[in-house]
Amino acid sequence: MKKQDWEMLVTLFHTENITLAAEKLFVSQPTLTSRLQKLEEYYGVPLIIRKQRGVMFTPEGEKLVLHAKKMLGELRKIEETIDNMKNQVSGTLRVGVSNFFATHKMPKLLRLFKQVYPNVEFQVVTGWSSDMYRLILNQDVHISFIKGDFAWKGKKDLLYEEEICVASPWEFNWEELPTLPRIDYHTDENMRNLTERWWYTLYQQPPNINIQVNQVETCKEMIINGLGYGILANLVVRPYPELITKPLVLPSGEKLTRHTWMYYHESTLQLNLVRSFVEFIKKIDVKAL
Repeated sequence: MKKQDWEMLVTLFHTENITLAAEKLFVSQPTLTSRLQKLEEYYGVPLIIRKQRGVMFTPEGEKLVLHAKKMLGELRKIEETIDNMKNQVSGTLRVGVSNFFATHKMPKLLRLFKQVYPNVEFQVVTGWSSDMYRLILNQDVHISFIKGDFAWKGKKDLLYEEEICVASPWEFNWEELPTLPRIDYHTDENMRNLTERWWYTLYQQPPNINIQVNQVETCKEMIINGLGYGILANLVVRPYPELITKPLVLPSGEKLTRHTWMYYHESTLQLNLVRSFVEFIKKIDVKAL
């Protein structure tokens, strides 16, 4: 098998759809189907089973996918090693970025880094912090920018700390909060546990959640338009002074805060690209961006 075959198998395995896989690989659907058929003829076994919607891999196909992932990983290591031997900062930096950081911080950081190191390319994956944590654990990325605290034995640098707050379009008293309409949003388990611990320390009844959304940015827009209050990290609503914001404080007087970290493996600092990026980020006031 060639690199193109490895990429085809891995992409098809993740998408479970020939049309989507072809789009991601920038090839036509007939081309992808033809390459797949040639692999099946070569090994003498079917690799996929067509379903009503999409495809699923046979046991033989799954075995080839595992091999393809391994070979792509080895090829990537070889390419990085050769780039590093050139004694220059070049190559492709693979980064995992939590959703808020991806929207508000990452474009500025990459633009600034690119000004200093123009030969660097970026491969950026975005999603929930828990997903970015898994990516760095599996070394699928060089660096992950993660909001919240996860068990980690590698290297990590604290980029900033921010308060968790109630943001409201109108003035409110803490006593009346359970009766007021709340906008809730899907977030990672760490943030959910923090806010629920605070809530049920102060209140016996559940919050009056009348709107549920997927993203914190949508929640923020709902708050701005007067539909209810939300509980979110302070940086999300900092640009909107018209909103009433109050930090979450436990009865002990402790303010609830959330950390944003840069996670990476110490071994990857041997790569000029990773080492230069880490040193670059350390010199920047990321919170102020």
